[in-house]
Amino acid sequence: MVRLDDLQVLVLAAEQGSLSAAARELDITPAVASAAVKRLEDALGLRLLVRSTRSLRPTPEGSHYLVHAKAALAALQQGQQELSRGRQQVAGELTLSMPSDLGRNLLLGWLDAFMARHPALKLRLRVSDRISDLFRQPVDVALRYGVPEDSSLVALPLDTSNKRLLVASPAYIARHGAPQNPAELKDHNCLRFVLGDRVYEQWLFGSDKVKVSGNRVSDDAECVRRWAISGQGIAYKSALDVSADIAAGRLKPLLEGWPTEPTPLYLVCPHRLSITPAVVALKDFLSQQIKQYRQ
Repeated sequence: MVRLDDLQVLVLAAEQGSLSAAARELDITPAVASAAVKRLEDALGLRLLVRSTRSLRPTPEGSHYLVHAKAALAALQQGQQELSRGRQQVAGELTLSMPSDLGRNLLLGWLDAFMARHPALKLRLRVSDRISDLFRQPVDVALRYGVPEDSSLVALPLDTSNKRLLVASPAYIARHGAPQNPAELKDHNCLRFVLGDRVYEQWLFGSDKVKVSGNRVSDDAECVRRWAISGQGIAYKSALDVSADIAAGRLKPLLEGWPTEPTPLYLVCPHRLSITPAVVALKDFLSQQIKQYRQ
């Protein structure tokens, strides 16, 4: 089998008339350069170069072969350049996993604007509150709340100040009143959701941890938000999910004087080679959209 580095030695040696000069340019020893040419000649069964202590020139067969060797190296270089240019373009297909509530109610509109900016990009969405396995599932990047437990993943911050808010509808508060401290949540119907593989029912308020209960649980966080809006109970949701509902009066924040659980939002990749121009552009775009949304 012909080795590409051997072809490079042959072409440089023929162009410069010296194996030593070719070796210096490639940062190898003359002995390594000589061995490369010998491997080529043995593989082809032909003498390619006529060498003496002072000069080097191609044989007739070598001159003929050099035409093809140069063409092969040029084609490979062109391919590398095209790949490099491709890495700088926001193009190709991007598979994005995102949580249900944030995805449907904020991100879908934002992603429309993002795609309009980058018409060469194709987008494939996976909308679920189940955490995607980025090493086993066909996902390029995922939006996740909280720092990933797997330290091998690369987490790009989108909103590190995000936190949970305790909310209920005006109708629920009118019927059942509002809790005055976290301990009083035991007397209320708390709307729970599945986080990872477990029901999220240990709600944190600073150093206080309260185990809550209620008659409704969902693995879709959007269902929990809709239940809260319809007056079915109290929810403990990401501020990004419920800020618009609070502004519109559909939900009201509770226990505002108490510290709530941090819920930073990250764009997560399986490794640094996954951070393509499309991922960088998406990260910058979403960061800007979130900043504007919070104003």
